[in-house]
Amino acid sequence: MLELVFSALITIVPDYLYRRYKQGKRWGHEITLFNVWYELRWGLTACAILAMTLITIIFYFHPTTRNVSAAFRTITVLSDRAGRVADVYVLNNASVKAGDAIFRLDTTRQEAAAETAQRRLEEIDAALALVATEIAGAESRLEAAEADLRQAQDDLERRQSLAERNQTVVSEQELERLQTSLSRAESQRAASVAALDGAKLRRTTVLPAQRESARALLQEAQNEIAKSTVFAEVDGTVTQFLLKPGDIVNPILRPAGILVPEVTGQGRFVAAFGQISASVLKPGMLVEITCASKPLTIVPMVVDEVQGAIAAGQFRPGDA
Repeated sequence: MLELVFSALITIVPDYLYRRYKQGKRWGHEITLFNVWYELRWGLTACAILAMTLITIIFYFHPTTRNVSAAFRTITVLSDRAGRVADVYVLNNASVKAGDAIFRLDTTRQEAAAETAQRRLEEIDAALALVATEIAGAESRLEAAEADLRQAQDDLERRQSLAERNQTVVSEQELERLQTSLSRAESQRAASVAALDGAKLRRTTVLPAQRESARALLQEAQNEIAKSTVFAEVDGTVTQFLLKPGDIVNPILRPAGILVPEVTGQGRFVAAFGQISASVLKPGMLVEITCASKPLTIVPMVVDEVQGAIAAGQFRPGDA
């Protein structure tokens, strides 16, 4: 309306004054409602062009929007996993500080898993102590097998040397028996070496790997226990919080409540403009905002940052 009035003052009014006082035409006689367009066509045309130009310039260089929200006005109280509530530490509309516990989920299953992992660690430690005795026994059996092998080799070599000097002293059956004893001693030695290598492999690779796996399971169970307690991340007030011990909380289907921070965005607002305003908005520009809760009040602001595009779903409705 202001643009139209301003345009009429410098286009239609001078045209009418020219017709009235220069040409002598009078309103209601030469100028009537039926011929007003023909008489004032230059002023009306210039007024329309000037009004549209002013409106275009003003709306282009001074964009407005109603899509304004205060970012992080509310924070949804959620747990990392679904579960049954065991303890509730705050009441509805209670003020909390950053780090205060809000509620805790039941951790019976996680504590059982942690206890199982701990017992598995103790079992592996006992197995590590036992494998040392197994290695010592395997080394002793290897020494005995090597002694038997040397004894069998000596007996066979002695009998073969006697047989070479006098074949009637040593029979063929005795030589075959000594050869069989030597083969048995070699097999026992190989078995002792394999048992010793297996025991050392269990001590150096298998049991440490099992220990690390058990430690990882224990750490996972402890992390689950730690995450079962929900803490306040910022100072604020807990609202819509009606949890009771025994209730089921689900981070997708059933949040626990809402935390309203004491400082909602620290005086920052997010406004969405059309693409035509992208080349106009610059960081540092002075802007003004109004709110229905403060009628006739203009709040001066400054453009802090301009984001060229907003991905779909970047701002959730619950955070505004």
